[in-house]
Amino acid sequence: MEFQWDQDDSFRRLKWFQKQKKRQFKNTIYFFLRPSDRKTDLLKINLAIPKTFKSTLKNEKISFCKVKIGGFDSNTKCLEDIPSDIEINTDESGLRSLDIYPYSPISSDKDSYAIVLKIFNPKRSGLFQFHSFGQPKGKSYSSYLGSWTVVID
Repeated sequence: MEFQWDQDDSFRRLKWFQKQKKRQFKNTIYFFLRPSDRKTDLLKINLAIPKTFKSTLKNEKISFCKVKIGGFDSNTKCLEDIPSDIEINTDESGLRSLDIYPYSPISSDKDSYAIVLKIFNPKRSGLFQFHSFGQPKGKSYSSYLGSWTVVID
């Protein structure tokens, strides 16, 4: 079951997968961008991290890849790393975000992609809502792609 605050028509739920839900455990979180989540080719992807999600982010533990989304009889795994520049941003209020700049635009074809974080879960349990924005090819602004709600027990 997934619970969202202030649900409205502008909210778009995206798929995600995490290996571990327990507090302070080593975790791998996959934030999926499926073909249905992308209408055009993307030049830049932004991941807004909730302020209450207190976990250390390191560039070497963040990746962007073409992914095979697992199911009942198979595991989720990266098929191919996508070469990209990744920037971790923190503003004065403590809000954090990731900017991912793939070397070539991410096409809106039939492939699924994932932002992969290898982190330790925060000390506090709860629901954490991550938001994603993408800059379409030929545009100078980013638009909302969707949101993921990660649960830590």
